[in-house]
Amino acid sequence: MTQPQRPRQVVVAYDFSPSADHALELAIETALYEPLHVFHLVAAIDPQHGLPIAPVSGADYEYAELIQRKMEERLAEVLAGRDARHEIHFFVHARIGAPAPEILHLAEEVGADLVLIGSHGRKGAERLVLGSVSERVVREARCPVLVARARSYVDVDLLQVVPTDHPPHRYVKPHRYSYVDRRVLTRPHDWPLS
Repeated sequence: MTQPQRPRQVVVAYDFSPSADHALELAIETALYEPLHVFHLVAAIDPQHGLPIAPVSGADYEYAELIQRKMEERLAEVLAGRDARHEIHFFVHARIGAPAPEILHLAEEVGADLVLIGSHGRKGAERLVLGSVSERVVREARCPVLVARARSYVDVDLLQVVPTDHPPHRYVKPHRYSYVDRRVLTRPHDWPLS
């Protein structure tokens, strides 16, 4: 008798920044198509100043509840109008403390299988002074960590590989496959990628 599969616990670091929104989008795209994931959206609140979305002098538990409500609203905005094939499970955590330790503590508490975190892309002196939350989480997490960044590559038209009548050499034309309905299928080279 096979045991039912355990849901994967995914921690999503969220601070209302564009890079955190990108991490949230990736989490939601996964959630829409994969039923065996439970997502833990976590905001680490600076105890002195709160978060930029709602600055405050001295964060307390009422402030943490406000941030939780704002995270729930943001989650509802991102999910609005999307078709889900199944029920999606999210927990919303607001914790007062430094971001990296709070993210890592939550990952340990839920037995995380994956951490999704945005990257602000700081460089040079700013990175030395402020540190890098994503870098520390990558270094110290005891599960895979996906650092989410918005795509900035331009679309590229790839060259077509065409057969020639040249003598054999080390190059062998690749075989093309796809995986669908638990089967690996051979595809012709002109099969569309979309």
